[in-house]
Amino acid sequence: MTNIVVIGAQWGDEGKGKIVDLMSEKADVVVRFQGGNNAGHTLVVDGVTYKLQLLPSGIVRGKTSVIGNGVVVNPWGLREEMKRISDLGTKISPDVLKISDQATLILPLHQELDHMSEEAAGKGKIGTTGKGIGPAYQDKVARRAIRVGDLAEPETLRMKVDNLLLFHNGLRKGWGQPLIDADDLMKQLTEIADFILPYAVPGWKILADKIDEGKAILFEGAQATMLDNDFGTYPFVTSSNTIAGQAAVGSGVGMKYIDKVVGVVKAYTTRVGAGPFPTELFDSDGDHIREKGREYGTVTGRPRRCGWFDAVLVRQAIRVNGIHSLAVMKLDILDEFDEIKVCVGYDLDGKKLDYFPMQFNASANVKPIYETLPGWKSSTFGVRDYAKLPENAKKYLKRLEELLGVKIGMISTSPEREDTIIIENPYEN
Repeated sequence: MTNIVVIGAQWGDEGKGKIVDLMSEKADVVVRFQGGNNAGHTLVVDGVTYKLQLLPSGIVRGKTSVIGNGVVVNPWGLREEMKRISDLGTKISPDVLKISDQATLILPLHQELDHMSEEAAGKGKIGTTGKGIGPAYQDKVARRAIRVGDLAEPETLRMKVDNLLLFHNGLRKGWGQPLIDADDLMKQLTEIADFILPYAVPGWKILADKIDEGKAILFEGAQATMLDNDFGTYPFVTSSNTIAGQAAVGSGVGMKYIDKVVGVVKAYTTRVGAGPFPTELFDSDGDHIREKGREYGTVTGRPRRCGWFDAVLVRQAIRVNGIHSLAVMKLDILDEFDEIKVCVGYDLDGKKLDYFPMQFNASANVKPIYETLPGWKSSTFGVRDYAKLPENAKKYLKRLEELLGVKIGMISTSPEREDTIIIENPYEN
């Protein structure tokens, strides 16, 4: 039994879904442990594209898939997603999909509050997806959230709805917004309960039983390290902890049962929304990366900001997560460059930094210190054998290993599942 966490080591959208899908062949259970339907994992299998938001990526292989207690669940969004994936030929049943009864529900009022908050922020908005993620986590921390398992107790659900609306209607009244009717909300919850309760389980117990049976568990992170609520570019972050340690908290699996952490990075860097981005490109190189890499959000369709690989940022992520090895994605997107730059340090008012500062102004004003490497000017698309990579592509990857201090175990050269070079299989080493 080997239990592995797959985590994003940049600002998200690294291609974690493909790596989880690939690794889930050896796993028995795949667990999603944080975030909500603001995350998007795209899988391409035999020419069929699966766009997942809440469903763990293992669902496509028919693996036991668990949505953990650390996830905030929009049940209406989940129902639509399940129908969409089922229409592509993937059967989803309570035998395969398990949802922790301790997971917090995202309600329509959370999405409304998300949009109202962004509008009120004006120029200070952080660029949320408007999916209600932040407000749902706020209610969870404030101990007024409605959780999946609460739907099984109609006699106490009304009490919880009234307590929730005591806060939300007070807030909405202050903002001049229509109040939420408790009876209407109860009707919505009663209706959706019939859909979600057949999947509801004590997630921690299901996973504990699987561990006792010697099953291998794969933990799937959403977003990425630099969007972590503590360790990311705060306040331009998501509303959950996205680092590897959250795999234990967000699933109920003890730390001693987690064996390895695999970090996923692109061969360059992207981010969505507002916030600092030291290596961002505003020229034709950035446009080339965006168009060739199809860098548009899975959930929102927003164009992603693109830039060169930031070794300082990724090295920081490696330390915070305890990453054992890396998967480098989209190497082929760099095929046409004469030269490729890598950020090896930051300059802040003449002072060299080897870490990303947390202060607002400092993080916005650091300048990248670049090292320039020769491009390879030949196609790596679809290459599955490391020996067949161009020499300069190998040198680029080797230099990343030197700068980061960890080995690259996997290299992706296209969206297809099989177009992956496996140098070191985490399940075998």
